[in-house]
Amino acid sequence: MAAVLFDFSGTLFRIESTECWLRAVLAEAEVSFPESELIRAARDLDTVGALPGGSFPLGPIPDELAPLWEIRDKSAELHRAAYTGLSRQVPLPDPALHDALYERHMTPAAWRPYPDTAEVLGALRERGVAVGVVSNIGWDLRPVFREHGLDPYVGAYVLSYEHGIQKPDPRLFATACDALGVDPRDALMVGDDRRADGGAAVLGCGVHFVDHLPVSQRPDGLRPVLELVG
Repeated sequence: MAAVLFDFSGTLFRIESTECWLRAVLAEAEVSFPESELIRAARDLDTVGALPGGSFPLGPIPDELAPLWEIRDKSAELHRAAYTGLSRQVPLPDPALHDALYERHMTPAAWRPYPDTAEVLGALRERGVAVGVVSNIGWDLRPVFREHGLDPYVGAYVLSYEHGIQKPDPRLFATACDALGVDPRDALMVGDDRRADGGAAVLGCGVHFVDHLPVSQRPDGLRPVLELVG
């Protein structure tokens, strides 16, 4: 393999828990919230899928948000509208907190790399294998990589909202291969979503899936990539 393309959320990094997300925003806003109500609100936010990169909605998307949800990763505006729309299904002490929650999830502090992320990216660089990040997302994730010291390993970032295309559209993977100067048949796509990331197979890319688990539960899920690359 000449290149490995990685998904971002649930593959290289994982977002903080919904409870930590809510606690951080409440603390920043200096808003008091009884503990029992905070726990309940965090659970409800998790159920509706309000945290980008967290759990998918466990029930049906509200009718007024359903069309938006399907195309949420095509622009920054759509992404924000979809997730703040879900968040607003859950009552909070101050309506402004819904936008504050969205802002929080875009900060490097909200994300942790998986334990073997740096190891695997570093090993790929040593082998001369190019690395790209292909993500369905509505904001610039580059600062997250820089803050965690992983930006030097990445040769190209291809983000859905910057191109108006979202996975599994093969054009997004083709753009990444073009940016890295590799034939798609010489690239491996690594992700946690079989439908979205599996779209790379249309171009002839190899595809490998990892489990979307909390950081503490997936210490070495990326290491098999090194064996696949050879």
